Amino acid sequence: MAAHVGKDDLLSAGTIFCKFTKSGKFKLNITCLDFLAKYCKYKVWVKPNGEQTFLYGNHVLKGHLARITENTPANTGVVVFSITDIPLGFGMCMKTT
Repeated sequence: MAAHVGKDDLLSAGTIFCKFTKSGKFKLNITCLDFLAKYCKYKVWVKPNGEQTFLYGNHVLKGHLARITENTPANTGVVVFSITDIPLGFGMCMKTT
């Protein structure tokens, strides 16, 4: 349907998954989190005291981890979940499991 609308008249269509920067980099938006959480390979679950820390932009410490997917390699992207399986955001796993 969006193909039939002129460029000047189109505001948005669908969900924004990413942005391409002027230098050509691909940056994911947080709006795609619900879609990617279903299909992610590596997951991390944090305890309630670690949720607040993560949402304020700090690192998740080992004491905040409740569960982690088996055989998660180092320096790989993960989706961070709360204990109740609510996706909170994206992250990087810095140590292997």
